[in-house]
Amino acid sequence: MEKILVIGCAGQIGSELTLELRKLYGDENVVATDIKPASKEITEGGPFEILDVLDTHRLFGTVSRNKITQIYHLAAILSGNAEKKPLASWHINMESLLNVLEMARELNLKRIFWPSSIAVFGPTTPRVDTPQFTVMEPNTVYGISKLAGERWLEYYYQRYGVDSRSLRYPGLISYKTEAGGGTTDYAVEIFYEAVRNGHYECFLSENTHLPMMFMDDAIKATIDVMEADASKISVRSSYNVAGISFSPKELAAAIKKYIPDFQITYNPDFRQAIADSWPKSIDDSVAARDWGLKNTFDLKRMTEVMLKGVKEKFQ
Repeated sequence: MEKILVIGCAGQIGSELTLELRKLYGDENVVATDIKPASKEITEGGPFEILDVLDTHRLFGTVSRNKITQIYHLAAILSGNAEKKPLASWHINMESLLNVLEMARELNLKRIFWPSSIAVFGPTTPRVDTPQFTVMEPNTVYGISKLAGERWLEYYYQRYGVDSRSLRYPGLISYKTEAGGGTTDYAVEIFYEAVRNGHYECFLSENTHLPMMFMDDAIKATIDVMEADASKISVRSSYNVAGISFSPKELAAAIKKYIPDFQITYNPDFRQAIADSWPKSIDDSVAARDWGLKNTFDLKRMTEVMLKGVKEKFQ
C-alpha cells in the first residue's frame, strides 16, 4: 500500500491534489502537511500535520513515522512574491527541494513529485510553441530556482536513482483557492472581481498571451505522470504541459458573455516584465507521447465552471 506525503497541502495545488489523492489511495494513506493550517476538509478528512519542510529533523520523523513511500513536494514562494524577497525565496525554494531529495535518497522512497514552471524559460526562449528542449535563461528568482531544481532532479535520478517526476505548470486556474502571488494570478482574480464588483483592474497589459491550465486538468496530469510506469518517463528534469493560451482581453471577452456589464481596465505593474519573458504557448507533445497527457478544458468551458464556482462561494 502506498503511503503518500503532501508538503504544501494548503496551497493552490495542494488543497485540491490532496483530496484527489485521498479518493484514489484512501484518506488514511495520504498525510497532508503545511507550515500553516489547512481547510477543515483536509485536516478532518485524513492525517494532517504542521510541518516546516526546512526542518530536516521533523521531516525525517514525519516520513519515518508514517512509513511514507511517495512525496508530493509543493511548497514554494511564487514568482511575484519571490521578486520582493529574492534571497529568502531562493533559500526556501532550493533548500526545501534538496531536503526532500536527500530524504528520498536516504530512505529509498519509491517516487517524488516536484512542480516546475514555465518560469524556467526566459527572454531568449522561443515564445510560440516553446519546445520541451530549448534555450532556458530565466531572469526571475522563481525561474532561476525552478531551473536549478530541474537540474537537481535529473542529477539525483542519474547519480542515485531517485525516481522524481515533474511538470512545468503554466498558470493554474481554480475557484476553490484564491491566487497566491504569481504572475498569472490575474486569471483567477478576474473571476472573483467580476462576480463581486463587476470590474477588474489587471496588472498585465490586454494582449499579454500566456499559457494557462484549469486545475482539474493540472491535477489529472500530476497524478498521471506519477502513476506512469518508469519506463515511459523519458524526461527527468520536467515535462512541458501546455493547457490553453489566452490574453486578459480574450478572457474578459469570455466573461462578458455571461456578465455583459463586466468591465476591465489595465494598469501593468512589475509582473508585466516577468510575463513578457515567458512563453505565449507551449509544445507538450513529449508528455502526450510518453504518458498520454490530454487537456479537456478550453477557454469557454473553463469560464463557465469558474463563474459558477465563484458565484456559489459567495452565496
